[in-house]
Amino acid sequence: MTAPEELSELAKSCTRFVHSHGRRSAAELLSEIPAETEVDRYGDGGAVSALEERVAGLLGTEAACFLPSGTMAQQIVLRVHADRRGRRTVAFHPLCHLDWREGRGYERLHNLTGVQVGEPARPISLADLEAIAEPPAALLLELPQRDLGGSLPSFEELEAMVAWARSKGAAAHMDGARLWEAQPFYGRSLAEIAGLFDSVYVSFYKGLGALAGCCVGSDVETVAEVREWRRRHGGTLYSLWPNAASALAALDKRLGRMPAYYERAVELAARLSAVPGLEVLPDPPVSPMMHLVFDATATQWEERFRALAAEGICTWPTPWPGEVLPGKQRVELAVGDATMAFQIDELVSVLARMAGNS
Repeated sequence: MTAPEELSELAKSCTRFVHSHGRRSAAELLSEIPAETEVDRYGDGGAVSALEERVAGLLGTEAACFLPSGTMAQQIVLRVHADRRGRRTVAFHPLCHLDWREGRGYERLHNLTGVQVGEPARPISLADLEAIAEPPAALLLELPQRDLGGSLPSFEELEAMVAWARSKGAAAHMDGARLWEAQPFYGRSLAEIAGLFDSVYVSFYKGLGALAGCCVGSDVETVAEVREWRRRHGGTLYSLWPNAASALAALDKRLGRMPAYYERAVELAARLSAVPGLEVLPDPPVSPMMHLVFDATATQWEERFRALAAEGICTWPTPWPGEVLPGKQRVELAVGDATMAFQIDELVSVLARMAGNS
């Protein structure tokens, strides 16, 4: 087996990419920032204030605060909700990345306690919530849920779960890192979806493809507290404008493309259902994202990746790091600009080859 670093270097040599927006150079990322961008000073004014106003308008919230990372943002807003309610527990799905991808920072830094709800292999249900006896400070729902292939509850289920939180005196917080990608499935405005929640976190570098950064949208009082905690976390940098300007450009460029990304995901999944040795999760997709499970050993996976990379096509150097069955490899496919650059027939052929169908 080849070291992951070597495979990563091989991926960089490719010119076409199956996943998301592909590999983009620093020059390409920076070229999207308008030359006339106005700078901020410690997060005040310029592109930062313009982005916060734009996001608050999209989400229908009273205010929004820009932060350099989602890890920082969600720890902070959950702390605010907990302090207001005099409770320390936060309820979330067992695969919540705050719990297992971020070193439990909410616990170590803010003395919050996580309560896992439901089962890892499926989204949270109302019945799962009703089994909780202790009233939490907040209920966190991830929309869409990345580790489940971009799964989403129905809007009616979402309303019911938020109503449960309200009945317990808990805040309803949305981990909406990919909310932009959930909107086409619901067929409702971003503001209508976000309006169910007390606070919403959205990311700009994921589905939108901007530089790192995020916003928390909520009422004026909550956002004011988030700003204070941002400073305590060292997140109020002297200049935040490059990332904020990149986010504004990405919103302009890609937010309107989300319905097309979603349509392509559904079309692609329908075609892949007929490919031997390949499973789509969930099927059909409910966002421009899905997980694909291939019949392949680790050695076969590397051989197939190398063969396509030799043709300039990058699939996945390494599979999804989660648990999979022996002889299976799982990956995440997010539909983005690079994915859309393929004709559907060629894309199906590429993925069929990764499944061992030459």
